[in-house]
Amino acid sequence: MTSPHRASDTPFAVNVELGKDYFWCACGQSKSQPFCDGSHKGSSFTPIQYSADASKEVYFCGCKASNNKPLCDGTHKNPV
Repeated sequence: MTSPHRASDTPFAVNVELGKDYFWCACGQSKSQPFCDGSHKGSSFTPIQYSADASKEVYFCGCKASNNKPLCDGTHKNPV
């Protein structure tokens, strides 16, 4: 598997709604960051589903290297 494109050096803050599903872009190529727009087609990447367990603000990973995908774990603070 190739490495994903680093879409952002910071996380994406998103207000999610209880019971709604979100599909996080894993390849980093989506024009609709942090969400999938189908840009991964033909690659080894697939989006990761996030199901909101509450209506709240969450931070989706922008660097695509989090160990807690699709949410940010601070990995973007590490040198590239």
